[in-house]
Amino acid sequence: MNRSALIDRLETIDPYHRLGRVTRVVGILIESRGPRASVGDLCRIHITGERDPVLAEVVGFSGENLLLMPYAPIQRIAPESLVESTGHGLKIKVGDALIGKVLDGLGHPLDGSALNGLLTDYPTDQPPPNPLERPRIAEPLALGIRAIDGLLTVGKGQRVGIFSGSGVGKSTLLGMIARRAAADINVIALIGERGREVLEFIEADLGPEGLERSVVVVATSDQPALMRIKGALTATAIAEYFRSQGLDVLLMMDSLTRVAMAQREIGLAVGEPPTTKGYTPSVFALLPQLLERTGSAKNGTITAFYTVLVDGGDMDEPIADAARGILDGHIVLDRKIAEKGQYPAINVLKSVSRVMTNVVTPDHLKAANRFRALLAKYEEAEDLIQIGAYKSGSSPEIDEAIRLRPAMLDYLKQAVDEKVEGREAIDRLTKLVGGVD
Repeated sequence: MNRSALIDRLETIDPYHRLGRVTRVVGILIESRGPRASVGDLCRIHITGERDPVLAEVVGFSGENLLLMPYAPIQRIAPESLVESTGHGLKIKVGDALIGKVLDGLGHPLDGSALNGLLTDYPTDQPPPNPLERPRIAEPLALGIRAIDGLLTVGKGQRVGIFSGSGVGKSTLLGMIARRAAADINVIALIGERGREVLEFIEADLGPEGLERSVVVVATSDQPALMRIKGALTATAIAEYFRSQGLDVLLMMDSLTRVAMAQREIGLAVGEPPTTKGYTPSVFALLPQLLERTGSAKNGTITAFYTVLVDGGDMDEPIADAARGILDGHIVLDRKIAEKGQYPAINVLKSVSRVMTNVVTPDHLKAANRFRALLAKYEEAEDLIQIGAYKSGSSPEIDEAIRLRPAMLDYLKQAVDEKVEGREAIDRLTKLVGGVD
């Protein structure tokens, strides 16, 4: 650093430590008298007799006092505890050293190990790319899932929701995608998961093959609401960093619903009114801010999958409805299909990829539409077929749907350890529906 730059740097350094004191703790909210800080700033709460301060974030104001939300449990905080402002929001360390690591919501290795290698400070809060600087999605991304590659083709830079109830196979599907997708690196965010499920996902669903080219960010359900929000923002920031390096990144977040629930918890604590089915307005402001950060940019792409919980199959639930309106497509996992032993339990007729027409050939699109039409024809007549009331020859379309039904179901099924190449899925699809050229 030259002399002039050093002088400029010194002139920008604030020589004062601005401190405040805790005045009140109510629920998950901490109120302090000072220091001077802005919404989103990171603060340190110093506790007598403790070496490490408690990290908290400014989430609002009450008169002249700050309202803080901690990243950790608040049992140690006492009246008059010192509060110090850092003057900036949360920053994490990013770099190639993160690959293969499991991190907490603040970007620290969960196993306590050190991060070695060249690392860069990176803010977790970033604006979305300029809309005019987003290249159009024009290239498919092979995921290695036959039903998706053939019928719901995903493009590089697309954002897709996986809508599912609990126990229908979404974690298994995410693991299959992470191991087989033709992306340069995976960033996986497990938000609000049970602690038991984290290691189970990493070892059973992701496996060593997937972990060696992934970064996993974990914020379990027992952690404070702000930590769960930061887990989602940290994972997104890591994906943005690798995208800026010119890579094609695959981001998977499980689940977007639990991110929304954490934001609702924060909103209610700071006094927001519950509006749509108990969700606060800040929830519906957070969703587009988070989801629009992914996608294509000048240097690379982030193809993102967000799971959305729809227990009871309610696709019009507020978070599901809001996410569906922002994302570029949705994949619906159906419990009835899973109960029949068909995995992945994708309901093709209720799922859609909004960019598929831009990334596949006309022949592929024609074959996919034909497959869906036959599937829909069979479902329309299924009751008549099951009770034996349908007479063969009444409808050529239904006759063909009945004839091809076993082959179509076999196409949609895929074992966890079954590897499928992208071209293989397309060739089998065109052959199945009549060899469309």
